[in-house]
Amino acid sequence: MATRERVLDAAELVFAHRGFDGATIRDIAAEAGEPIGTIHHHGGGKEALFHQTVARRAEALSRARLQSLEQAKSSGALSLHGILDAFMRPFFALAEEEPGWRSYARLVAFVSVDDRWREISGQCFDPTATVFIEEILLQLPHASRQQVAESFVFSVSAMLALLTSKNRIGDLGAGGSTEQDQLAHLVRFCAAGFAS
Repeated sequence: MATRERVLDAAELVFAHRGFDGATIRDIAAEAGEPIGTIHHHGGGKEALFHQTVARRAEALSRARLQSLEQAKSSGALSLHGILDAFMRPFFALAEEEPGWRSYARLVAFVSVDDRWREISGQCFDPTATVFIEEILLQLPHASRQQVAESFVFSVSAMLALLTSKNRIGDLGAGGSTEQDQLAHLVRFCAAGFAS
């Protein structure tokens, strides 16, 4: 089990930095400190290993998001802002606890923009996304599902950009805010987009 986790940690890091096409089983073996045969044993082929690497953290992320949504519901009247916060904040909290989640965010970004991985998205992310989209539709009864789905995808892209390129804001000369401030701004920004 420890070897498998080491293989998946290495795969996550290599895939996050090189993408699926740039990564090799040899790179992953070197990062894991394992023979190439071990990588094949625990991961199967490269595509199967990529799928396993994405799926590994998906359940924990989904659970954290759904718990956050339930907490938001139980604390009073649910709002669009509260729904988006419940979806986004858990990813940042997990990344704060364990830096591997930032590499995972890069993997999710790759999966989100490449049609080759629609099946992975469907299995790992769509069930939770659908729960949140349904809650948003209740908040915006005059919006079409198409509008909400578009706004949701735009919001996910913005969230992943903040998670994976947090230094970019500072590079543009606005480095005085904390990531928590930026997250709060992101939620407000996305909520305004849904409402427009």
